[in-house]
Formats: sequence, C-alpha cells, structure tokens
Amino acid sequence: MPLDLFSIIAEDKIKKAIEEGEFDNLPGQGKPLNLEDLSHIPEELRVAYKVLKNSNMLNDVEKLKKEISSIEDLIDATEDLQEKETLKQKKQERMLRIERLMKKRNAFQSPASSFYKNKVLNRFKK
Repeated sequence: MPLDLFSIIAEDKIKKAIEEGEFDNLPGQGKPLNLEDLSHIPEELRVAYKVLKNSNMLNDVEKLKKEISSIEDLIDATEDLQEKETLKQKKQERMLRIERLMKKRNAFQSPASSFYKNKVLNRFKK
C-alpha cells in the first residue's frame, strides 16, 4: 500500500506541474524519443557501453568493430589461403587499433575498469 500512496503523491505533483506550465517549451518537446536498441549488447556490458558511447569514445571503436566484422565475413567467404592470411592480418591490425585507442583514452587505467578490460576486448573480437 505505501507504494500506491507514493504513486498518488507523484501523480498529483506531475499534474500540478503540468497545470503550472513547468513542462511547456522543453527542448525536444513534441519530438519522438530516440530509443536505442541495446539487445545486441550483453546485459552485463550495457552500462559500460552506454558510458563509453556517451563520452564519445565509441565512434572510432564502433567503426573499427564494423570493419572487423566485415573482414571476418570476407575470411569466411574466401577459399584462397593467401587472401585469408592477408585478411587475418588486417583484422589483427584493427584489433590492435582498438586496444591502442582504449589505452590512449586511459579507458582501463582504474582498478574498476581494468577488471572489465578483457571482457570488453573479447567482445570486440567476436
């Protein structure tokens, strides 16, 4: 029952704010929400992903990750052994770039974040 009481109080405060015009002319009013689909990110990594994305650290990393994914598709599709080796080398270079970017941005310097370093890097390898 206490939750219902809090819900009623919150609802009353919201209604009062609407009547007083406190929600008028807010930035983005009337525009659709830009909801992000994170279903492709494992649940335990979603918060870390959002933090990295909100700090603009994923722009380069996302681009490299897409390149790695494309290279992996090419590796699977080609039968030429020499071409496979060349593509594997390119993939390795992209993975090293990701690691360098993360180091450059000191992404894994704190004890808390270094705990997740291998999880994040392994996720990019998949």
